[in-house]
Amino acid sequence: MNGVELFLLGRTLMKLGEDALPEPPGGSGRYPGGTRNVLIAAGDVAAHPGTTVGEVATRTGLPQSQISTAVARLKEAGAVTTAPDPADRRRTLLHPAARPDRVAEIRSAGIDGALAAALGGDPDPDRLAELTAALDVLARHLLPGGAP
Repeated sequence: MNGVELFLLGRTLMKLGEDALPEPPGGSGRYPGGTRNVLIAAGDVAAHPGTTVGEVATRTGLPQSQISTAVARLKEAGAVTTAPDPADRRRTLLHPAARPDRVAEIRSAGIDGALAAALGGDPDPDRLAELTAALDVLARHLLPGGAP
């Protein structure tokens, strides 16, 4: 494998991850874009409660418009709450919502459906198990702190 192949594999794995995440209840599909920006924004808001869209954009390096769209999706899903800044009513502060049920749902979502679709819809169970085991090995060695 070379760097280009590794890069393309990484993109494919990101797409599989997006496909494996459950849609929010009542998701309307009104917001374009992938799940990546939503996950980045959610992680930043969780790490910096009381932040603003502009501050999230600065920390993440993403355009403010993409963060605004991600925050709108998070707000619609009930994962983020907003409130006016008491010091400057023109600013809106973002806080993670207390949604342990939704977090648990997302973290427990399986990947078999996304993997099966990537393998042509109805793959051999042995092939699916081999691929799942390979992903477990990668996660154990490459994720910070190993696989959960």
